[in-house]
Order: sequence, then structure tokens, then C-alpha cells
Amino acid sequence: MALDAATGERVWHYKMVHHDIWEYDTVGPPVLGRIHVDGRPIDAVMQASKTAFLYTFDRRTGEPVWPIEEVEVPQSEVPGEATSPTQPIPSRPAAFDRQGVTPEDVIDFTPEIRERALALADSLVMGPLFTPPIRKGTVEGKIGTYVIPGAWGAGNWNTGAFDPETGVYYAVSHTLPNVWSLSEISEPDEMEYGTQGGWPRAEIDGLPLVKPPWGRITAIDMNRGEHLWMAANGDGPNDHPLLEGLDLPPLGNANRPAPLVTGSLLFIGEGSDAVIGTPDTHWGTTFRAYDKATGDVVWETELPSGTTGGPMTYLHEGKQYIVVAVGGREQPAEYVALGLP
Repeated sequence: MALDAATGERVWHYKMVHHDIWEYDTVGPPVLGRIHVDGRPIDAVMQASKTAFLYTFDRRTGEPVWPIEEVEVPQSEVPGEATSPTQPIPSRPAAFDRQGVTPEDVIDFTPEIRERALALADSLVMGPLFTPPIRKGTVEGKIGTYVIPGAWGAGNWNTGAFDPETGVYYAVSHTLPNVWSLSEISEPDEMEYGTQGGWPRAEIDGLPLVKPPWGRITAIDMNRGEHLWMAANGDGPNDHPLLEGLDLPPLGNANRPAPLVTGSLLFIGEGSDAVIGTPDTHWGTTFRAYDKATGDVVWETELPSGTTGGPMTYLHEGKQYIVVAVGGREQPAEYVALGLP
């Protein structure tokens, strides 16, 4: 929504999800920046979504920079529910994280893991983005709908840093699916059906059911609406007993670290157990500087605990500093200041 700051009057608005039953609220802040599309300068507003879409508008008029089409999506079969027949899908840029799931997406690090993952997948309803939850017990052999992105989204409050020099947006995201099912409410008020319990996840001894990376950084050229590179952020559960002896690349931490982009580097941590909602989700204490043009790690250091907010930078008496907020469920909240030559 855009408001006239002087009067408070609405100038324009855009609804990014119709009849939201997945908790795909727009939780992250919008980002303002000037981009150049087909040679035309546009003062844009870029809004990352839990759905992993980056909706991009001319911020003065609300017109989409690239077409957004209403696309047919799966429908709910829950009595009394009427889901939207379509959802608005941006044509550019492509999604910055996984959307929807099929049995081919399950982990297959070893034959044993793949066999267990396929057996678990067989107990779940799988489908594209916006597949609705099922009623418990109505689909034979299925315990619920495997929803990707989950309620914490792919994007969240931490997603997004825009580089005004290059027109590149850095989307930080995670893969945290949920299993949704609906049951009858014993004392219905306004609804006959509701979810039961917290946000259950389908896992193999703590390993996510779908393939990594489970935490990633995606660089998007907003002048063309195209992805430039993607890097896993963090090692993830590389030390898991089921993965012992395997030579695996970084798997990515499914967490909510916030980025800082500078003239040459992208700084980011690995999140914290204080900001993700579940203590068993992976996080780390490594703080890295990525080459913002390539995604290569050029420097890293260890912090006292995980990052809980966005890094900030400033110049004082000719020296540049990076300040990082850290903390955790069992660690104190504090700032760490890093000095650059």
C-alpha cells in the first residue's frame, strides 16, 4: 500500500495473495531503489514475499514493472471453504527459493535416506505453490499437505538488500516447509475447521525432507529481472550422523539472517536460535563477506553467538566499522564491532 505522506490518503495498493490460508502475509519491509528497465529509469518499490516472489512496482503509480498474471491454482475441498481460483504470479524475476514440491524433490544423499524420504513423501499430499490443506482423514494414507514455503515463508523480515550502484537485489531466504491438515473444531465459533498443534515439519531424523540448500542468498539483477547467482549460506547439518563420511557442499542454514551490502561486499551471518521460532533449526556463529558480484566467500570470522539482526556500517575518524547484533536462547544479547583497515 502507498499512502500520501502529507494527507494519509491511499494512492494505490496491490493484493499479492488472495484469501490467504497459508500465512503468506507480507512480513518484510519494502525496499526502494531506482532501476533501469529497457533503458527507462523507474523509481521502484520491491516487496519480497513469504511465497519467494519479489513483487516489483513503479512506486509512484503502483504499476507492475513486469507483468503479473492471475494463474489458476489448486482448490480446497474442505466443506464451506472457498479458496481463490487464481493467484497473482509475477513473470519476473523468478522465485528466489523453492515453491511447491514433488516426490522427485526429496533428499537422496544415500540410498537408505532416499528410501526413507520417499516413504515419508508417500504419506503427504504434494503439489505446487498454493496447494491447500486437506481435512485430516479424508485422503487415504495421507496425514496432511506438505506446504512449501511454510508459515515462516521463504522470505521474511530479514530478506532483502538493494545495491543502488548496480541495481542488484540480494534475497536471503530459507526452506522451512510445514505439514498442514484441518480438523473439526469441537466448539465452533466462526469456523468449523482449524489446524491442530503448532507448525509440524516432515523430517528424516531432523533432516529436512526436501533437497538443499535450506538457506540461501540469491542475487537478482533488477534492471533485467534475472538471477545472477545463488549461494548456500552456512554449512547446515553437515555433521548429521546420517551424513557421516559424505563429502557435501554447504547445505545452507534454514534461518533468518539479514544482509548488509556495501561497495564491494555483501556481509551476512547465519541467524540464531533466538529468531527462528524452533530451537532445533540450524544456525551458526560464522559471519562472512561475499563478493557481491560472484557470490564467492572472500572472508569470514567467528562471532560469540548467532546473528539476531541486520549488520550496520559507519565511518569514524577515517576507519570503517561493521557492527553486528548477536545473541541466542542461552547467549547474551550484545553488539560486536569489527574494524576494517
